[in-house]
Formats: sequence, structure tokens, C-alpha cells
Amino acid sequence: MAGPGACHDADKVEGPKKDSIYHQVKEFLDKGETLAVATIVSTKGSTPREVGAKMVVTAWGEILGTIGGGCGEADVKREAIEVIRTRKPRTVQVDLLDDIASDSPAVCGGIMNVFIEAWSKEEAR
Repeated sequence: MAGPGACHDADKVEGPKKDSIYHQVKEFLDKGETLAVATIVSTKGSTPREVGAKMVVTAWGEILGTIGGGCGEADVKREAIEVIRTRKPRTVQVDLLDDIASDSPAVCGGIMNVFIEAWSKEEAR
């Protein structure tokens, strides 16, 4: 039985996992890929994720992480691919206020503003 203050086995504590989103981003950047990083910068009302949530998009549309899923995330993905192409950052407003009668899974009742910027190994220098 563990003594007072012992809450975990130090031998079982793991470092960063090789499949973490940060490890995956580093691998893409090391290969010379350009990625788009989408970050929720503000919200109003009910949204699936909070300010600071991030999603990474590759030039071919692979997604790492999430800003909430659904149609709004698909819109951000399309804009992210355009940001990679143009290298011009932008802010996208994701409207989650669909009419409740539409039976859309995007009905959260809020709005998210998502800032999208390109990341590449060259730009990091």
C-alpha cells in the first residue's frame, strides 16, 4: 500500500508520446511540408470547443486535432488549405446558429472566430 502523498508509480510516468499532435506536426515540418494551424480565438454562445483549441490541416486535407467537427470544421479545413496555398493568414467565422428545425448537428447556438496561419520550416527560422 502506498504511503501518504503517493499518488502514482514514477516508473510508469510517460514522456511525450511519439503519436502526439506536436510530434506529428514536427514530422511534417521536418519533411518540408507546409501546414495550416487553426486556433479558436473567440467564441460567443455555446460552442463545441473553447478559445485556444487548435486543429492542424495539411495541404492535402488531413486533419490533426479538432475545433469541434461537423460542417464548421469542414469550412475551416477548406480555408486552411487556401491559407497554405496563398501563405496569407485569415480569420474565419464559424456560425453554429442553424435553425433548430433543420436537424443539423451544427446547432450549438454559438459563433466561433478561428484564426488560420501557415506554418513551415522556412517560416520558423
